[in-house]
Amino acid sequence: MQSYCVRIFFNFSLGISLENWNLEKSPRKPHFTIENLCFVVCTFFSSLSLLFLFCTTTLVAHTKMSKIFTPTNQIRLTNVAVVRMKKGGKRFEIACYKNKVVSWRNKVETDLDEVLQARTVFTNVSKGQVAKKEDLLASFGTEDQNVICQEILAKGELQVSEKERHVQQDSMLKEIATMVSDKCVNPETKRPYPVTMIEKAMKDIHFSVKPNRNCKQQALEVIKMLKTQMPIERAHMRLKITASKEGRKLKEKLVKLCTSIESEEWEDSTLIMVCLIDPGNFREIDDLVRSETRGQGHMDLLNLKEVTEGEETVE
Repeated sequence: MQSYCVRIFFNFSLGISLENWNLEKSPRKPHFTIENLCFVVCTFFSSLSLLFLFCTTTLVAHTKMSKIFTPTNQIRLTNVAVVRMKKGGKRFEIACYKNKVVSWRNKVETDLDEVLQARTVFTNVSKGQVAKKEDLLASFGTEDQNVICQEILAKGELQVSEKERHVQQDSMLKEIATMVSDKCVNPETKRPYPVTMIEKAMKDIHFSVKPNRNCKQQALEVIKMLKTQMPIERAHMRLKITASKEGRKLKEKLVKLCTSIESEEWEDSTLIMVCLIDPGNFREIDDLVRSETRGQGHMDLLNLKEVTEGEETVE
């Protein structure tokens, strides 16, 4: 539009100048005077002034129209991963950086600003539509965007393409299988299962990966499910427990929490015991030793995983 107007004004000024110079086809040359030159210059700069005025007016009008028709509740974001959650009959979304949602759920990433592109709750991220405060209050019981964003991040559904979903599920399946293989053994041979065998067993029991839950939680769930199909248990931890006070009373309680007691010695009323425990009981045993001995007893972790060298094989 502006280039079209430029041509009009230029042609207008040039036409006036040519007419004034009388440059039409004539057998004699045009008569050039100072008056003609002044008139041409004045006409040219007058045209430029009109063009500048027109462009300025157009720009101001365009700016005002943009302010009028651009909604104030819109925020434009690009290259985002969307996490969606439906609550109270309404849809809410948050805009995240790609590949950061899974890291947050697996507790690898703890900085919320590294996960969220904006600490804002949307009704539609792609359109930039921000959720209304009254809708947030009605659905979540609060208007605090930080609290709501974290709830959606933890419980919402990550929106990905079908191809990305398959890649993500395969990656999480392998990660869960690796955790199970690392934590568990065959109780009969005390050997760990290879990851490929755990993966096959997970598929046989039709385990479905849940993208909105962290891998560690799902690994513990898989272990419980696999126990019904194959011989598997958590690899035991070997502890050395020393208790100088209340040793006998402590031993009675420890026996119930230990898988087996490998050795037991008494030196001047001090209990020295080496035992194998299920990793799930470690915290309870630690609290028990501290409370019963009033801080005088202690535990030494001799072996994080009690396993036999080599991997379990399929006969």
